[in-house]
Amino acid sequence: MSRPKKCRKVCCMPVVNMFAPSHYVYDHSREIIVMTVDEYETIRLIDREGLSQSECSKYMNVARTTVQHVYNNARRKIADALVLGMPLEINGGDYTICDRKDLPCSFCGCNSIFLK
Repeated sequence: MSRPKKCRKVCCMPVVNMFAPSHYVYDHSREIIVMTVDEYETIRLIDREGLSQSECSKYMNVARTTVQHVYNNARRKIADALVLGMPLEINGGDYTICDRKDLPCSFCGCNSIFLK
């Protein structure tokens, strides 16, 4: 029997959840790369905020190895979208939104420009 999946804590939902090449014409039959919200959060925390994978794992309440796996999946999806010229949608995943009970929360970015 496998362990139940742990929800990953994220600061907030992305402001924009769809990116597409300028030449892209929306068509239901074309493939869209879907990045989960928790994958997006690892990109934000590690690449944008400069946290280590260990710091990111503490914030998201998961193991460092989980963050490493999620982060690698996110990077692969971004690379596919850029190299193959495919649209990228941020949607779904196992996550909970930060409850911001302890404002100001400098660690998770609750005071970031996205929330002002």
